[in-house]
Amino acid sequence: MIKIDLHTHSSGSADGGISIDEYRTVLEQGDLDYIAITDHDLISTAQEVQGKLGERIIVGQEITTKEGEIIGLYLTKAIKPGMSLLDAVAAVKGQKGLVYVPHPFETVRSGLSRKSLDNISDFVDIVEVHNGRAVFQNKGPEAVTWARLHNKVMASSSDAHGRLGIGGAYSVITKPPTKNNLVDLLQKAHVSTKKAPLLSLLYPKYHRIRGKLKHK
Repeated sequence: MIKIDLHTHSSGSADGGISIDEYRTVLEQGDLDYIAITDHDLISTAQEVQGKLGERIIVGQEITTKEGEIIGLYLTKAIKPGMSLLDAVAAVKGQKGLVYVPHPFETVRSGLSRKSLDNISDFVDIVEVHNGRAVFQNKGPEAVTWARLHNKVMASSSDAHGRLGIGGAYSVITKPPTKNNLVDLLQKAHVSTKKAPLLSLLYPKYHRIRGKLKHK
């Protein structure tokens, strides 16, 4: 049984705060076996953590596009934010990465609309159908329906922005993942859909405020 979380935010994100030591602890304690670090519009921290903790850290990026956010997994270069959705998808595929759709259909966060998601359906690899932070707006059932209609694999992830939020929502696969086998492994995955502690929902705002105070 291998537990994998494909959507987390390190201290590299303006609104994230999971440190290298905290990632190490999560792995050493067996809370998770593989973790994707998907900071907003950068991969430098993910690369640094991978360099110290090894291939159990997957380098990803939550990419800001003109139509909402997507995640690229197994990236080697950061992707420029602010481009069109199709161009961002092409940039991920250009690196032979995987296109992961976080919190689709949400409006309180920058989820893709149904129209936008339909437009890139041929290029989507993984759909997030459970997000650990989806408390006040849960579009998970709609995401499940879309994924099934379009024959896409599904994943559960924490979207953790701090230590309290990680280790509850994840997918369970049977073999160590690579960019070549992850989609196949998720075909038969089981998911944990535990919600994040309510206190952890304050992490993004807290980290943004703390960052602003540091730069004053």
